Amino acid sequence: MSELKKIGKKVDRTLASFRVNGAVHRIAVRPYDVLLDVLRETLGLTGTRRGCDMGTCGCCTVLIDGRPTLSCLTLALEAEGKSITTIEAVAGAEGLHPLQESWVETGASQCGFCTPGFIMTALAFVEEKGEPTEAEIREAISGNVCRCTGYVSIIEAVARAAADVARRKAAGTYVSPAAVAKEE
Repeated sequence: MSELKKIGKKVDRTLASFRVNGAVHRIAVRPYDVLLDVLRETLGLTGTRRGCDMGTCGCCTVLIDGRPTLSCLTLALEAEGKSITTIEAVAGAEGLHPLQESWVETGASQCGFCTPGFIMTALAFVEEKGEPTEAEIREAISGNVCRCTGYVSIIEAVARAAADVARRKAAGTYVSPAAVAKEE
């Protein structure tokens, strides 16, 4: 048998600063590291799920500066210096976020694998939209895939949460997880 030789050269890492869920982390990353791997492997934030690795399922969705972003397709260095919010930051000190509460109340999760990605996508949507129509909800979550449900309970959960968030905003009692993660 021939001896296998290492081909190529060592890839240098870059020390980058990431604000994740309000905490600043300085991490050495390679130019080709994707954000999903940095979150899961380096920071131990395993709530963000690896699904398809092609950007088609939405399981890896996080918020970057409040916008839903597929972390499996985002180079980590592209997120440097930005505010990253993961599912771990959604529940606050006062308890579950309205989205999480409505997910439980409507039975929107079955196996739960896709739930973090749906919650992150829906979080940005309900904070922006107020009280959306069913068609608007369907469009907003169209980048997320669930193989267990028929989406009826997911749509109901998003609608309930949107109404709750709108009420809390009107009363001045709503605290956005993304805003908290950005400020800390």
